[in-house]
Order: sequence, then structure tokens, then C-alpha cells
Amino acid sequence: MALFGHKRQAARLAPELDDVALGRVLRGIAAARGPGPQDLAISQVERLLRETGEDWDRRCHRVGVLAQAAPALARSWRARRPQDPDALALAVWSELAIDPHGALALCRVAADARPADPTPWVGALAALRLLGRPSSELSPVWQEIHARDPWHREAHLQILGYLSPEEQGSQAALRDFLDDAIAVMPWDAPTSCLPLTAAVRQYHRERSGGGIQALGVSRYWSQPHTARLLDQGTAHWLQPGHLRHAAAVADLGILAYALVRAGRSGEAGPVFSAVGGLVTPWPWSYEGGPVECYLDHSGRGQA
Repeated sequence: MALFGHKRQAARLAPELDDVALGRVLRGIAAARGPGPQDLAISQVERLLRETGEDWDRRCHRVGVLAQAAPALARSWRARRPQDPDALALAVWSELAIDPHGALALCRVAADARPADPTPWVGALAALRLLGRPSSELSPVWQEIHARDPWHREAHLQILGYLSPEEQGSQAALRDFLDDAIAVMPWDAPTSCLPLTAAVRQYHRERSGGGIQALGVSRYWSQPHTARLLDQGTAHWLQPGHLRHAAAVADLGILAYALVRAGRSGEAGPVFSAVGGLVTPWPWSYEGGPVECYLDHSGRGQA
């Protein structure tokens, strides 16, 4: 990730984040009309995923973005290449939104096609979460992922969502999961934003909950445990080489958001500069239109 020295650009929703090669393929998919261009788009997707190799973190990022952008293309590619591990992995993720049962069934096929790849297993975890299945069904899938990539960012975020009070868990379950992860997490793991992500989600939960919690939310970011997360982020995340994972820009966006909401806008300026206008829907969508809210927050941070 090029945190320093990149050209400043207008704010926009950027599912590819700063993955230039992925962005190029997404533009090719958007322009594809008719059989010839579709064939070219499939070829571009195939080449992109081949080139990703065994960088499982980036592979999952690319597969997830491509699946949302081009589910029909994913189905077409799988029909042509039913045993191809890349086509199968993409097919798992493209089915999640429309048929989680089908995605779950396809996971085993995709996993068998490339046993070392955690991506199909993470798709299975997402499917089980969507289906609201009991934790006893998630645990073996989690173990498969952990054996292949113990600090898989997307897998940890899926569990974070599953254990939330809105889904199958509770505040106590969330705390236990986070405490266990933080205790052994490497400082530069792709999951480094997990505690801050959980804190922002709790902030939104308290703002939306009403009652005593909502009345005290103005002091949320000044509490020692949340203030410490912001201190750590501002002290370390912008250092060259600290954040190297595929979604680092998204994590920096979360930090920038939290800093402004904490009233620490002056510290947010360099973080917004590093984000460079590459907007993700969350957490900005909580405040309204993501791009508009990003621009409002970044204006305060860079004033």
C-alpha cells in the first residue's frame, strides 16, 4: 500500500481501495458488453487471481470485490471451467448474497480444488453467519481457516459480526473473542484494526440504542480503553511498512472516522491524507451518504 507520496484524488467509493490492478479489472468488467468483451473480462479476472498467488489476504480481498461487482461473470466462468480453483472460489463468494445454502455446498468443492487456500472456507463462514447457524457449525470452519491463515482479516470480521448482540452473540462473547485475539496478535497482522472496528461498532450501537447509553456517548472516545486505541493508531499506523495488508486503506478510514468523532480532528489530517479519498461504505454510511460524510469529516480533519 502506497501510504506516502500518492497523488491526491477526488473522494469516491472505491471497493478496490488502492489495489490498482484490481481497479483496472473492475473497469474492464464495467465496460464489457457482448460475448467478446465478456471473454476478455473473464481472461482479465483469471490473470489477476493467478498473479495473486498465495497472498491469501489479497486474494480474499480481490475475490470478494469481484464477486460483488460481477456475479454473472463469475457464474459464466465457473460454467466454462468447473474444476478451476479460482473460478470456484469466485463462485462461492458470488453466491453468498443470493443463495448462501448453495455457496456453502460449493465451498467444499472449491476447497478440494486448492486445499491450501482459506478463501472458500471464509466464504463458508460468511454463509453460515448469513444462515444464522449455531456456533458448533462455525467452529470447524474456523479451525480450517486458522490452520491456513491464523490472522485472516475477513474471517475475524465475520466472527466479530456473528458474535455481536444483533446476531448470535452478546457483549460478553465479543469481549472474550477480542481479548483472546489481542493477547496473541502480532503487531503487524492484517487483523490489527479488529479492536478499533469493534469499538466503532459499539459506538454506533450506543448512539442508536437510546436511553442512558446514548446520553453518555459523547464521552465514549475519551474512555481509557477507546482513547488508547486511537493513540496506538495515530502513533503506529502511518509508519512506513506497518500496514501492509490489502484492506489497509479501509482500516485507516476507520481510524480517521473515529478520530473526528472523538474530537481529535487535528490528528485525523495525516490519516485522511493517507486514505487519499478512497471511501468505503462503512463506517461513513452510519452518518448518511458515505462520500458526503467522508468529505464532511475530512474537511474537519484537514481544516
